Amino acid sequence: MFDTLEVVTTVVVGLMVGVEFSVAFIMNRILDALPEDSGQLGHAHGGRMLGALMPFWYMGSLVLSAIWAVAGWHRHGAGLVVTAAGLLIVSVVMSILLLVPINNRNKTWTPDNRPDDWKQQLHRWGRYHYVRVAVIIAAFTLLVVALT
Repeated sequence: MFDTLEVVTTVVVGLMVGVEFSVAFIMNRILDALPEDSGQLGHAHGGRMLGALMPFWYMGSLVLSAIWAVAGWHRHGAGLVVTAAGLLIVSVVMSILLLVPINNRNKTWTPDNRPDDWKQQLHRWGRYHYVRVAVIIAAFTLLVVALT
């Protein structure tokens, strides 16, 4: 059963990393290359879609990691799992304090109501997102290493 927990947690966190990496390095670049209105509308739609899903994925990843840390407290790699869970906490706090407020504004924008600084706000979100991606990659790496 413990082995299943380790694998499920690692896969769930790994898939989250893949989605967020794709957003940072593929989707945002595609959307930014579209004509202004199309790109902005795409960002807003993505914000609504992923904004509804990702809180559950982040919290689920954190809960699974915490369960692994507690259940495997006396096993090899426990410190790595605790550190990974700590990094996932950092990613959730970053999301709530830095990224979600921008996303909540962005997902309501249309070409008719977007603020003059909408591009700057999206670029700021992107910079914060790069840091968050680095944090969750580090957490994922620690979980993978803890498996060995």
